Amino acid sequence: MSTKRLADKGILVTAVALIAALLLITPVWAQQTPVKWKAQTLWAATETPHKVFEELCVKIKTMTQGLVEIQAFPAGAIVPTNEALDALKNNVLQVMHEWPGYYSGKNPALAALGDLTMAWEHPWEADAFFHYGGGLELLRELYAPFNAYTVGVMWWGVESYPSKKPIRNMNDFKGLKIRVPQGMEADLLTKLGASVVVLPGGEVYSALDKGVVEATNWSTASQNDKLGYHKVAPYFTYPGFHSMPVGDFTVNAKEWEKLPAVVKQIIQTACREWCWENVERITLEDLQAAKEAKSKGATPVSWTKEDIFAIRAEAKKVWAEWKNKSPQTKKVIEAQEDFLRKLGKID
Repeated sequence: MSTKRLADKGILVTAVALIAALLLITPVWAQQTPVKWKAQTLWAATETPHKVFEELCVKIKTMTQGLVEIQAFPAGAIVPTNEALDALKNNVLQVMHEWPGYYSGKNPALAALGDLTMAWEHPWEADAFFHYGGGLELLRELYAPFNAYTVGVMWWGVESYPSKKPIRNMNDFKGLKIRVPQGMEADLLTKLGASVVVLPGGEVYSALDKGVVEATNWSTASQNDKLGYHKVAPYFTYPGFHSMPVGDFTVNAKEWEKLPAVVKQIIQTACREWCWENVERITLEDLQAAKEAKSKGATPVSWTKEDIFAIRAEAKKVWAEWKNKSPQTKKVIEAQEDFLRKLGKID
């Protein structure tokens, strides 16, 4: 055999070896046609949770070697927030990151599972319920009729009440004009003597500024501060205790089933990291907001453990009433009550 033919054979062997090595490095599933999904969040484009969601989409694309590419849109960019679940069902969206309670008109259990008023004091408690107390399976069960599958959940922290006067315990709700969304929390505060006002989010600042309301439910201390609420309602409950909504990463079920098992696991794992990325970033922002409050003319108001326990006892009466709304609502409330007992949060 000539020297040239030996050299050509050597090149061929090397090329075959290189291709084989590349095939080992690049999984077969990563060579499939890329999946392009549209996602809509419940956040404005400038808010921290939306930015963290965008980072999640980049990570998923990287981790799946380009197989799954998700384009993130802020609230209302494709459909109104209260229509996102229908858009997901009909494959207008392939992913939604929303609060399940927005769809309580379809099933009241979504509100009871999405934010059990006065229940949780720290994200780890609710997150443990969802992953070790059956919460995630319950949410998947509630979403299943809508061709929706929840891959993971996240938290942005316990929310805060900005107010024009201090709210130090549940007695201070008596006579207070407060904006809250319709639902479980509104039922509780009405029982405590508050004058509940239901307003769209875009009207909250003006209502506080003009005295139409004296307090509001909105978001965490730092998010409220960024929106300017502390300028017109300088007292704010911190640390929070009254509301900690769950945010979902929910996918069109038929689209989800098309993915290889290993890719599904990658996305599920990425969602677990996404959850705590949000919790830690927003916790740090809340700490900074509380630290800077005095210099900005605002005052954090902390509740004692005894006062939190007392209002939770009143909230339990509302939970009991909500159990009558449907068998699924009863099921999700009782599951949370069982877990809260394990944590020593209720008797």
